[in-house]
Amino acid sequence: MHVRHFIPALLICISLTGCGGEKEPEASDSPPPTAEEIAYYDCLEEQGLPITHTSYGDPRVDKDKPQPPEKEAAAKKACEGKLPPPPKPQQATPERLAAARKEAGCLRAEGITWYPDPDPVTAEIDDRKGTPEQWSSLKREHVDALRKCRGDR
Repeated sequence: MHVRHFIPALLICISLTGCGGEKEPEASDSPPPTAEEIAYYDCLEEQGLPITHTSYGDPRVDKDKPQPPEKEAAAKKACEGKLPPPPKPQQATPERLAAARKEAGCLRAEGITWYPDPDPVTAEIDDRKGTPEQWSSLKREHVDALRKCRGDR
């Protein structure tokens, strides 16, 4: 086969198989919207908010058609009773909670006195317990302390 015949054939093969890489998510990869979610978004639509559906079928407020903030707030308030309950927090293992407490204590010992204690159930750190400037400073100016206190994580 001559090169001039091979290249078009190669291009056809590539176009038929895609470019490789990561698999695109499919609708079956995410659970369908719950009845509560559908009722909530139906209510928002009845209140005048534009609703769109993702490629997976999930309803969402259409951000491409912004509404006045007071209209959106009023619609959400009118429909809040239809909101699905928030998921229950995932309880941390005793080991994870102990590690989070140790990390918080270590960071405070390293001079980051404002660093909060972890949540006693989830072991998560509430980033609202520090200012954005403090969190930025932590990542910029205290890299060595973070490495020391976080260990091999």
